[in-house]
Amino acid sequence: MERGYPRVTVSKKCERFIKGGHIWVYQDEIKHIDGEYENGDIVDVLTEKGRYLGSGFINDNSKIRVRILSKNANDRFDDAFYRRRVDYAVDYRLTVMGEDFSSCRLIFGEADGFPGLTADKFEDIIVVQVLSLGIERVKDIVIRALADSLKERGHTVTAVYERNDVKVRELEGMEQYTGFYRMDGLRDDLDGKVEIRENGIRYTVDYINGQKTGFFLDQKYNRRAVAKIATGKRVLDCFTHTGAFALNAAVTAEHVTAVDISQTAVDMAEHNARLNGFTNIDFLTANVFELLTEAERDHRQDWDMIILDPPAFTKSRSTARSAERGYKEINLKAMKLLPRGGYLATCSCSHFMPDAQFRKMLFSAAADANVSLRQIECRQQSADHPILWGVEETDYLKFYIFQIV
Repeated sequence: MERGYPRVTVSKKCERFIKGGHIWVYQDEIKHIDGEYENGDIVDVLTEKGRYLGSGFINDNSKIRVRILSKNANDRFDDAFYRRRVDYAVDYRLTVMGEDFSSCRLIFGEADGFPGLTADKFEDIIVVQVLSLGIERVKDIVIRALADSLKERGHTVTAVYERNDVKVRELEGMEQYTGFYRMDGLRDDLDGKVEIRENGIRYTVDYINGQKTGFFLDQKYNRRAVAKIATGKRVLDCFTHTGAFALNAAVTAEHVTAVDISQTAVDMAEHNARLNGFTNIDFLTANVFELLTEAERDHRQDWDMIILDPPAFTKSRSTARSAERGYKEINLKAMKLLPRGGYLATCSCSHFMPDAQFRKMLFSAAADANVSLRQIECRQQSADHPILWGVEETDYLKFYIFQIV
């Protein structure tokens, strides 16, 4: 076949992965490359027999040498192609999020056919993060398409902010930076804060200084599930960040204690509590591991429900085993601190901690704590973070609610 793009021939192992749904080609899976290219260009990926597998962005700087963009040989990568992709992503969110569309993830990287791109909507503010060189090169087309698509569907876009302050960009041969995206009709003079409403609760999102894009949208419905269980209970929310689980619990709980090691996070969580008029919640700046250890040592049973929403303890397979020990430590301590009949909400947001391994860890922790776990719910990320089967990296969030029996 002759399409005019450089041709990357891959191994049989890589061929199986791509046919199975994956869209990454690693350096050691490449047999040879025909044709000249620049990093960020489109290339065709072929089997050893010359059969077409897909087309994607190539980058010699990256461990992921090719990120496949399309498996349709008829696609031409012009402005219309990217506009169609954007429209698909926006229409999908309008369908699955309904009234929650006002603040949601609009583009979830590979799951939406935009490898290395994240776009979050916080009311009329769009926050984007570009982690691949190929997307960086077509960024202007994609952002303009996103703004136009939203406006055509009746949703105002006041500003687009770029949160490209991620070290992985350097591994792709790109610089880190942040700032408002400049385009006619968009503002670039805002203070970086916007108020959103999720599950009926108000939050101030700091999209300039907050973690990642400013707010974690993927736990939206898991927080709602916690609120239902928290009714009338004394709740400990660990790793509270900006207080989202704590505030959802406070709607129905007797009292909530929210803990985070970051004073900045605690300050924002307290602000959000005041914004909603909650008086049954207090905040503590502390190391969660140390807090749980001290509570266990003192034989305290101050809480009927504990929420564990830690940051990803592992960002690579090489550290997954040590991360498992960290997950087990906090879960074991929580199980020991809860009375029989108490409730535990626990999760992992790392795809390097697969569900089977996470469940095994929880079972082991329960055995060591001499308790049994009665499962109430098993949940994942919300539908605006869709899981693309065959791409395991999109299936990352594990969330369980148990009763301790």
